[in-house]
Amino acid sequence: MRVCVFCGSSMGLSPVYAEAATALGKELAQRGIGLVYGGASVGTMGAVADAALAAGGEVIGVIPEALSQVEIAHAGLTELHVVPDMHQRKAKMAALSDAFLALPGGAGTLEELFEVWTWAQLGLHAKPIGLVDVAGYYAPLMSFAEHMVTEGFLGTGYRDLLTIDADATKLLDRFGMTA
Repeated sequence: MRVCVFCGSSMGLSPVYAEAATALGKELAQRGIGLVYGGASVGTMGAVADAALAAGGEVIGVIPEALSQVEIAHAGLTELHVVPDMHQRKAKMAALSDAFLALPGGAGTLEELFEVWTWAQLGLHAKPIGLVDVAGYYAPLMSFAEHMVTEGFLGTGYRDLLTIDADATKLLDRFGMTA
């Protein structure tokens, strides 16, 4: 089993973000779950990958050729796929994964999250999608999702495709990915 983790190429302003990424990487490895992620050695991407590797886990990175220098491709991974563009990155990450988790991140993290959420709405996959709500990071997004429901642009079933919890271990348990 493998989990795709969407996260940032920066660390954010609070140390809790790097701590959450590190804890998730370690937890995945301890459960024998492979990590699929954006392939960088920087930011929370680097933190989750380094922690999984340090705990003996499988780590597969997927990085677009244009970003391999900007985001600094991680040299010590189990596998690193360098792909031509972002579209192929997302498709490859999704194909390699059994579930998705989003740690706090920027526009790229949200873009990846929204794409797999949309694919689930369209029935293109039935893989679980979770938000790791570190320090309430995703609470505004869930509030907006509720607003979309209230305004008639999103059905409750589609909103409910996103599972949210501050504790990544609880999300993995809900997904049936137990140790």
